[in-house]
Amino acid sequence: MASFPVEVLFGIYLGVLTGIIPALVSWALGFVFKYVTGVTVPAFGVVVLAVAIAGVNGGLLALNDPTFTQSANQIRLTVAVVVVLMLSLYAHNAGDKMGVEFPRRLSLRKLTERTLSTDVVELAGGRGQVRVSVSGEVGDVEGYPPVPADLRREVREWTAPFPADLPVVELESRVADRLRTEFDLADVAVTLDERARATVSAAPPLGGLSKRIPPGKRGVSVRALLPTGMARGDDVSLVTADRPYDGSVVSFRSNGARDAATAATAATAATARPDESDGEADAGTTSVSPSPTLPVADGGEGRLTAAVDASGAESLLGSTVNRLVVRSRGTRREYELLSLLRQAGNRVRKVTIREGASIAGRTIGDVALRDTYGVSVLAVRHEGRWQFAPRGAQALAADDDLFVVGKLDAVVAFREAVA
Repeated sequence: MASFPVEVLFGIYLGVLTGIIPALVSWALGFVFKYVTGVTVPAFGVVVLAVAIAGVNGGLLALNDPTFTQSANQIRLTVAVVVVLMLSLYAHNAGDKMGVEFPRRLSLRKLTERTLSTDVVELAGGRGQVRVSVSGEVGDVEGYPPVPADLRREVREWTAPFPADLPVVELESRVADRLRTEFDLADVAVTLDERARATVSAAPPLGGLSKRIPPGKRGVSVRALLPTGMARGDDVSLVTADRPYDGSVVSFRSNGARDAATAATAATAATARPDESDGEADAGTTSVSPSPTLPVADGGEGRLTAAVDASGAESLLGSTVNRLVVRSRGTRREYELLSLLRQAGNRVRKVTIREGASIAGRTIGDVALRDTYGVSVLAVRHEGRWQFAPRGAQALAADDDLFVVGKLDAVVAFREAVA
């Protein structure tokens, strides 16, 4: 028989080896019971189960057997039993605690959903926003040629604000769309980390200009004074000394987007046909080196490529544009109506009629909503069908959706009464 300290060390060693499985079972038992039923398994039951498992695993079940109590390895076995019990109790307590703290409702989306750190969220205009920047070098997309060095540098230095309440997946999609639009990229892949730093892989522009020119049109590049806020797709009039030329904006560059040397050598006019890959320069002129297209013009002198009628393209090339006019496309009347209502102090709210509400089972005329509650009904969804500007005979029922308009306090009172 070895000395007492050696026997104790042997017992600890044997207890750790034998107690791993009982500890795992105790943890699982404590966690499952607490998470599913909210009940804590008694410690005595855990002890009995742990000793039973350890007995099957290492012959420690017969604690009162003479072969155990009178064994030459009694100290070693006793210490092993104590270690097994301590490990099992600790594991059970850890599982029980985890069962309390573990979220009750889990889904695959919640487990895989990524979020942004609150440190990067800024308040602007009453809502949170996050500024996305590109981190690291811009990679290439497989199957496309490499991105030119100057374009790679400009993408690397790009940054823009976005709403902070978007899911990271949606935010990545918006960043990719923004990069694709601003830099005319053929393809973009974006991955965001929790600090809103984007890892970007991009493909260079491939025949972007010709694809944006409609059939029957010609792309003409001219120098003009670009209005602030002009964007691709806007309808414009290029006013010369002879006549105006109507067209739509295909691309533009302000002088601020290029250095002085490039601006000094730029051509004054060019034409492009739909079957050409990039038609911003005509034969005999100096082509403008590619640079990213801005989402909106920042104003000032610059170069504009517009899609105009083929019949007027040649004459426009020989003319000087004195004035560039952006034509209005009209006003969305529904937004204008909402704006007028808000200016008058009214608010529009959607209200769903609850079961047992006083207006359920009656008509709009019977309830007299305008006199009783001070609100007017713009639309009703009754039995799955929408009725706009409903009349007094329109029936109302539980679960019907109403769009009502009125003063804010009246709308709030009506919603509390019936919703």
